[in-house]
Amino acid sequence: MQTVFSIAVDALAYGMVLFVISIGLSVTMGLMRVVNLAHGAFAMIGGYIASYVARDLGLGYAVAVLAAVVVTIVVAIPIERFLYRRIYGAPELTQVLMTIGITFCVIGIANYTMGPTLKTIPLAGALQGSADLGFRTIPVHRLFVILCGLAVALALWFAIDRTSFGVKLRASVDDAAMAAALGVRTEIIYAVSFAVAVGLAAFGGVVGAELLPVEPYYALRYMVTFLVVVSVGGAGSIPGALIACLLLGAIDTTGRYLMPEFGEFFFYLAVIAIICVFPRGLAGRAK
Repeated sequence: MQTVFSIAVDALAYGMVLFVISIGLSVTMGLMRVVNLAHGAFAMIGGYIASYVARDLGLGYAVAVLAAVVVTIVVAIPIERFLYRRIYGAPELTQVLMTIGITFCVIGIANYTMGPTLKTIPLAGALQGSADLGFRTIPVHRLFVILCGLAVALALWFAIDRTSFGVKLRASVDDAAMAAALGVRTEIIYAVSFAVAVGLAAFGGVVGAELLPVEPYYALRYMVTFLVVVSVGGAGSIPGALIACLLLGAIDTTGRYLMPEFGEFFFYLAVIAIICVFPRGLAGRAK
């Protein structure tokens, strides 16, 4: 039972990390129609910034998280303005080539400025140690990650489905010309959506650093994982992304606990099976 409980906690925490990072990619792919393979690069930037702020400057974990999100968004604003706007509505191959190029540029710059070594992010004292549940102890950081994932899911659902911004975003996606004619500033809507997606990537890169270590080739190592999660969940679907992350996180974690020599075999086997049954993802909609 202790092994089962450990697997369940780790699987839930891992699934939530995948969700927080990949939900921004789901938004850009499903709502903005942009195949952004550089999404993991922004999570990597957030992790590097947080490591520098917390470890080198000694400013604490909370400040590091805030700095990672803010600085990553600031870095992403000119990239969105001068590069991504050129590929909105472009063929998917053009988007793939552009964003892969951005990924390699980010990796090169990060390695040159921060060094080609794994970066650690010291946790706050409150997130260290374990919480006693009476029948079992659980690492506090795992609980923190799980709560962060739930908070992000609820906040995004509310923003997209229950606010005027969400209405404008969906209108811009469905018919940008008509939305602009009705007074919606689509370029601002896209810029804000992109900033939110990037900020979530940075946030996930920091809070999930214990499970997905921040290292020189982070952006490439997890690029396929994030893309797979979005594909399985259905691009643009928050519930779909959450279910996909929890399901794949549980399968991957269980496989690594019980048969570690198989690596990611069970993860990708599950992906193949799900896509065969649900070609558009668990919650995908027809275009």
